[in-house]
Amino acid sequence: MCGIAGLIHRGKSADVGSELTSMLQALKHRGPDSTGFALYGNPREDEYVMRFKVAEQEDMRHGFLIHDQVKERKGEVDRRLEESGVRKTEELEATEYAFRYRFSFDGDMKRTADYVEDIDGVEILSLGNALELIKDLGDATVVSKQYSLGGFEGTHAIGHTRMATESDVDIRSAHPYWAYPYNDIAVVHNGQLTNYWGFRREMERRNHRFMSNCDSELIAVYIADRLDRGDELEEAMTRSVDELDGVFTYVVATEDKLGMAKDVMAAKPMVLYESDEFVALASEEVAIRSVFPHEIDTYDPYEGEVKVWQS
Repeated sequence: MCGIAGLIHRGKSADVGSELTSMLQALKHRGPDSTGFALYGNPREDEYVMRFKVAEQEDMRHGFLIHDQVKERKGEVDRRLEESGVRKTEELEATEYAFRYRFSFDGDMKRTADYVEDIDGVEILSLGNALELIKDLGDATVVSKQYSLGGFEGTHAIGHTRMATESDVDIRSAHPYWAYPYNDIAVVHNGQLTNYWGFRREMERRNHRFMSNCDSELIAVYIADRLDRGDELEEAMTRSVDELDGVFTYVVATEDKLGMAKDVMAAKPMVLYESDEFVALASEEVAIRSVFPHEIDTYDPYEGEVKVWQS
């Protein structure tokens, strides 16, 4: 089942946090287990934003971890970042187990990310100039309020409502997926890839790292790999339709672009609204109409279709 959504403003910023919250809440019936947001803010020159967690919500709720253990993990993150030469400029405690740092850094980002990720129980959710990835258990309104996403100013965003079918109900298994450690690439996906393991092993031979066993993460890694090898986003996505097997509709975002792709069978739904200033897409039209309550024209993309928009 699951629901996916995306939006992009052309040439301006807007409250994408509130807009995407409305869209994902309208898709709650497609996936009540968890909700995820990939929000693209207005980057500051030579600064990064990192979202990370040091525990799962369920660990805290059921007492498997106590506050002192969480504090110890966060302290180790701070120590390793400082040791690596990171100069922190902002710090936000989103929840007792999830944090947001803004910092400047001119060293080896992958090496630093690996060093932080090596801490038991710590996971970097996103690390980039524009991307901020937030995901947790609950519907869109709950997660958005928990992380204070209303009023988040940016140019574009993608999101996901998840119904767990083959993996645990936890933050690690929730979408969107960041293409670790590539800058500002995130994906949401509805469907199933049948050649996941073969392609994953190929990506791992190319020294890519996977943070989960979810097939959706493969799409993010695949796109990042193609961009790293010189493809433009639309070229990489078109290639993915030919090379990834299964039934899928996915939405991908980079620092300044939003794209969608459907497999050649077009079994998974997608509805589009497009104007000169704004594009919105979602698994169901009701999500788009949560942002545009007045009369609008929408359409369904064709099988095998790939589209990309610039912010």
